[in-house]
Amino acid sequence: MQRDELRAVQEPLKQRYRDDPDAAVVTLRATGSLEDGIACSVDTGRALAQAGLHPASGGDGSFVCSGDMLLQALVACAGVTLRAVATSLDIPVTGSVRAEGDLDFRGTLAVDRDTPVGFKDIRLTFDLESDASEESLATLIKLTERYCVVLQTLASTPELSVSYASSA
Repeated sequence: MQRDELRAVQEPLKQRYRDDPDAAVVTLRATGSLEDGIACSVDTGRALAQAGLHPASGGDGSFVCSGDMLLQALVACAGVTLRAVATSLDIPVTGSVRAEGDLDFRGTLAVDRDTPVGFKDIRLTFDLESDASEESLATLIKLTERYCVVLQTLASTPELSVSYASSA
């Protein structure tokens, strides 16, 4: 997609959202089915991903790990956002994106109650190839960070609620 094509697609949406801010609020959903054993099948809309325990918490490695999926979502969102911003700014760029995160499994396995559950550190790295100036690339990264939904969600914890329903 070229810059003019992207603008042609996005400008009517932007105008609609300016005129009707409520139209910009979209609820995304994910569903999963609890499986036999310790697994959960998640419908991605393209394929079914069966998630299970990471080997560091007792899994055998045959299922995808939800922690890996979180990092993969970050990489996907950051990569798409970077490409959209680069297209909008007419910055030719190729390369790759990677995310790494550190988990201390003592927390999730209740080995040490003082050890937090979840990622301690997450590092997002862009390996870029471009003839653009360092200033242009710095702007590209700054705007990618600003507009990446997953990155911003991780950076500023959203209000979260948990509930359940029982049919027993």
